[in-house]
Amino acid sequence: MRRATRDPLVVGRVVGEVLDPFNRSVNLRVRFTNRDVFNGCEFRPSEVVNQPRVEVGGDDLRTFYTLVMVDPDAPSPSNPHLREYLHWLVTDIPGTTGTSYGQEVVCYENPRPSVGIHRFIFVLFRQMGRQTVYAPGWRQNFNTRDFAEVYNLGLPVASVYFNCQREGGSGGRRS
Repeated sequence: MRRATRDPLVVGRVVGEVLDPFNRSVNLRVRFTNRDVFNGCEFRPSEVVNQPRVEVGGDDLRTFYTLVMVDPDAPSPSNPHLREYLHWLVTDIPGTTGTSYGQEVVCYENPRPSVGIHRFIFVLFRQMGRQTVYAPGWRQNFNTRDFAEVYNLGLPVASVYFNCQREGGSGGRRS
């Protein structure tokens, strides 16, 4: 099924640059302090210092999920030679719960973009089983598609992203 071009993940080039087209089948709620993440919204680095609260939908505690958080614009959107930079990896998240019930295998590293507007993408995958996904050996040049292939995760079941730039950076939308 073709996705509409108005899909914010397509407009924000998340689908295409980081993910293949997929159909969202599980609810994913990401919240920093008292503010939800919606596709394309903007946060300042000071608002994302601490890891977010993440709630995962699904219908069964026996189904496990992996959450990946990446920055495809590292170190700068015009020269993303560290793409994708891995900021967080949580595995074995039971359905209907959140990351606090999962296994944090790569600890949360807060966004600190120095140049340009960066996209920070949360991607949720359904695991084949418990304890079937492991940490990569590095954060830079992580590849979400390759990671999903190695661990037989298939296409994502949900994704959401926000934009972030250094404190005091000029506002405005990415062109």
